[in-house]
Amino acid sequence: MFLSFFEANPSAAVAFLLGLVIGITVHEASHAASAYILGDDTAYRDGRVTLNPISHLDLLGSMMLLLAGFGWGKPTPVVPSKLKGGVFGPVAVALAGPVSNLLIVTFCAALYLLPPFQESGGYPFILVVMVAFTNALLFVFNLIPIPPLDGSKVIFPFLPRALDGFVDFMNQYGPMILLGIILVSFLTRLPILGILLAPVRPLLNLVGLPVFLS
Repeated sequence: MFLSFFEANPSAAVAFLLGLVIGITVHEASHAASAYILGDDTAYRDGRVTLNPISHLDLLGSMMLLLAGFGWGKPTPVVPSKLKGGVFGPVAVALAGPVSNLLIVTFCAALYLLPPFQESGGYPFILVVMVAFTNALLFVFNLIPIPPLDGSKVIFPFLPRALDGFVDFMNQYGPMILLGIILVSFLTRLPILGILLAPVRPLLNLVGLPVFLS
């Protein structure tokens, strides 16, 4: 899918990859920095409080970015027991990643107000729109409440104790469920992932950005 995208529009494809690299790097660095601020220096000692992409990109995840147009970064190590704020400490660290992607979207929206970025077809336009699009994807995707995504770390701590069995099940099998959703969505015409990512378009529209589809 990504290779066909690259053949059809190499400029947009490169901007898409750049947006993912920026988004993943800032996302993971935000996890690390927020954990450090809240008292856990694990990621700091691991060299993760940095905007150097090499520190955050996973080899296999990066290869998937090139081959399929989606991938992942290295998980940021966090020790919840070291964090201040009780249950809210881990929640704040989990939220820091998606919020950083949302801030990038907002920054792109501000750039889009400038004349050089509004010329449709020009590379500044393509760059700002694609970086915003990829970071909107990362924001929405990471808030899906399926482990190991951040959404589960934000919601699960506040679920009633009666759902502990469900939480244990999801923590154990969530990664496989998520992988299954991604594979089914890419290999069939079932729009499962598309439904989960449906808020991307309204989010971009809300901040005044177009959705780049061609």
